[in-house]
Amino acid sequence: MERHFTFFKVLQRLFLALLPVAFVGWLLGVPFQAVSAFLLVYALWNAFYQQRLNRWLWLSRTMHPPKAPGAWSDIYDGIYRTLRRSQFRRRNLAMILHRFREAAEAIPDAGMVLEANGNLVWSNKLAQHYFGLKWPTDKGIRITSFIRHPRFVKYFRKGDFKDPITLSSPVGDGREIEIRIMPYAREQWLVMARDVTRLNQLERVRKDFVANVSHELKTPLTVMQGYLELMEEPTDLPPKQLRKAVHDISVQTRRMQLMVEQLLALSRMEAKGIESSELVDVGRLIHRYVAELRHRAESKQQSLTVNVVANSSVLGNEEKLAAAIQNLITNAMKYTQVGGHIEVSWQPVTGGIEFAVQDNGPGIAAEHLPRLTERFYRVTGDRNSATGGTGLGLSIVKHALEQHRAQLLISSTLGKGSRFSFVIPHTLIPNTPS
Repeated sequence: MERHFTFFKVLQRLFLALLPVAFVGWLLGVPFQAVSAFLLVYALWNAFYQQRLNRWLWLSRTMHPPKAPGAWSDIYDGIYRTLRRSQFRRRNLAMILHRFREAAEAIPDAGMVLEANGNLVWSNKLAQHYFGLKWPTDKGIRITSFIRHPRFVKYFRKGDFKDPITLSSPVGDGREIEIRIMPYAREQWLVMARDVTRLNQLERVRKDFVANVSHELKTPLTVMQGYLELMEEPTDLPPKQLRKAVHDISVQTRRMQLMVEQLLALSRMEAKGIESSELVDVGRLIHRYVAELRHRAESKQQSLTVNVVANSSVLGNEEKLAAAIQNLITNAMKYTQVGGHIEVSWQPVTGGIEFAVQDNGPGIAAEHLPRLTERFYRVTGDRNSATGGTGLGLSIVKHALEQHRAQLLISSTLGKGSRFSFVIPHTLIPNTPS
């Protein structure tokens, strides 16, 4: 049957149906009654299929329309096609929305959508984690209700979002969050937030590094400059003071040379990354450096003992392991008092073989331990470098151990001494099950 018809065609069809009824009624002598009966049946027929349509639309759980003759078949089929198109569009929309949500969750930043007045419309899981939101319970609340920092409230009310703002995390977990707000859709705002704690820490480390290098170089240069000014008139300088000047200048020169060498060593370690491994006899390295440094221990009347296992070879980089061992032994001798005791050991432990240096020196306060491996960091009171250190030794040790899957462990008690150690895992020890 034709599915695209006009009101005229509907009337035409009804008229064509009435003609034979009227003719039969005329033959029987009751034309009016025949037409009236036909119209009544026609009305009841339409009411019946109208009721079926109503039940299908509002009560039925199936998409398939009921069967019907004539025009009602066209109506049912038309509604069915419309429902199918709507269902297809809903599925496509749901798929697009699902992909959008997956993309929003995959981005490494927290994201929120706000209405023009600041009420929350949507947020991804990272935003919920950063700002302590409960979704969807908190939908519709104002952003200044969960980011209550006075600087942010002032920033949001001002409405000038050209520059981002950095705040401490509202949930109090120590994070630093950078928040950027930008226009989104119609009369909405898109809020992007990222964790910049690590970036800010690196920036502070960089600034501290520059400040420390400047300080460490300025001190010896100032000493040398002062002596050189005195030596401009060598005839007016007593021989004893001249010898002291030359000696101090030599000491400061060696110290700056050591600092430069250690900085270059650190740069090489960071630039090379992972290198090929070789078989390194750690026991031989320990005995070699202990022999080289024993005279220094004897000059301070320090007792130095060594305890090394027989099978002491590991897979690694000899230069880096040597740097770690030498720095730890040298530090122990440097900071242990006259007459102190130092013990160097290389012994099997759970998980691998441990190198350790134990002394009975003055010890280190607990608040300094986490920062000892920072470049140029030294315990307060040691900034005058009277011990001759540069503050780079433990940084070199830390980087030297990274390739060997080891970590520098430090334990210390004030007045009782310190212990510096690291463990080479079984995976780097030949003929040892991992």
